[in-house]
Amino acid sequence: MKTGTTRLKGGTVRRLIIGIAALGAVVALGGAAFAGTSARSAGVTLTLWHNYGTEGNAIATKNLVNAFQKLNPTITIKMVSQPADNYFALLQASSISHTGPDLAVQWTGLFDLKYQKFLLNLKPYLSAAEVAKINGASYMSVDFDTSKGLLVMPLENQFYIGYYNKALFKKAGIAKAPASWSELTSACTKLKAKGITPMIYGADTQALGAQFYPFYDFSYQMIGLLPPNQWRDLYTGKMPWTSPKIVAQMNKWVSLPKSGCTNKDVLTKTNILGAFVKGQAAMIIDGNWDTATLQQGLGKDLAPFVPPYADGKQHGVVQYPGDGFSVMKYSKHPKEAVQFLKFMMTPQAAKIISAAGLIPDIKGFRTNNPVSNQMLDFAAKQGYNAYPMLDNVIQPEVVTTAQKQLVAAFGGNISVMEALKSMKSTLDGLPADRKGPSYK
Repeated sequence: MKTGTTRLKGGTVRRLIIGIAALGAVVALGGAAFAGTSARSAGVTLTLWHNYGTEGNAIATKNLVNAFQKLNPTITIKMVSQPADNYFALLQASSISHTGPDLAVQWTGLFDLKYQKFLLNLKPYLSAAEVAKINGASYMSVDFDTSKGLLVMPLENQFYIGYYNKALFKKAGIAKAPASWSELTSACTKLKAKGITPMIYGADTQALGAQFYPFYDFSYQMIGLLPPNQWRDLYTGKMPWTSPKIVAQMNKWVSLPKSGCTNKDVLTKTNILGAFVKGQAAMIIDGNWDTATLQQGLGKDLAPFVPPYADGKQHGVVQYPGDGFSVMKYSKHPKEAVQFLKFMMTPQAAKIISAAGLIPDIKGFRTNNPVSNQMLDFAAKQGYNAYPMLDNVIQPEVVTTAQKQLVAAFGGNISVMEALKSMKSTLDGLPADRKGPSYK
């Protein structure tokens, strides 16, 4: 999911409110009895907050709620959508006053650690076997350590990913998606020669703001630069944001608009998803939550690719459980709230999530969607290393700065060094324990 402090849309910021009312004498857990709840179940009401808008995550959540209610006919669930731009501020304020929801959409990584004092630790409720079924469980755990307990139950297995139009590639005589900076340059040259805009940038219909979200690209710039175990160096500052290696990656990236590899109006273009499905560009960098939308427009001409921001062949793919649901610590009905989270791990729930165009975050699960399965195969069958979303494993304050500065650099309004110095300054200004050996 996109992250960022004003984040996602769909990739964005997603948060939802589910209200659950009236729980009966014996509550079924995905069809099985949930021990210890019968004495508390009558008349229970839960709430769950989200800001998913209308994207696939909202559809999946609604259908999960409906299915859960059918299995538990004494439970009523009300869904309430919160605004994306100040979702976390609302959640934090309501948590302090204990007037917020029982369940809330929560981002993973450093976002759930930032708010962990408000979140119920799920360790007493989940067995080691259940945790082992979850992809990327460490990124939902205290200090990224599953032995210390989960804070979030993921909704989906997310990808920051590229998409390309196979018909336009064929028209330009391109046999395969580019896998490195040099191959991207070659593809752009061939597409331009046919009058085709190679890549499209700008705000989509559910963007965080009026401009594009830069961490889709920036994550892959850092993948092209560092192995997964060195990304912590970005968090601690051991590798400063102004490192010559990062500057070199950024300079290649900001050259894309200047060389004509993108549309000229990268800072003002709107509805880029609509433009892409209309054939107005050959490539787009986005999130897998838009797969269903893009398939509706392009059908079999849609294919995913790993953004090729590397000097050699790109070696990693962003595959990560970006968001999910947490139980708020102040909830008066934690066992009943956990019951909904456990339902999300059932085969029935996985089918519901998959039907909404998403990828369930269950190890070994395959969807019925060929484009989604191609994404899963990048790591499972093609040797790509799975990386987290960069904006979930660096400090949110740095993410906020970068979201503005990287876009400005890409649009040519500031230099690469100015943007990176701003990020370094933000990190330098944080307390020492926010950039130390433990994630906080």
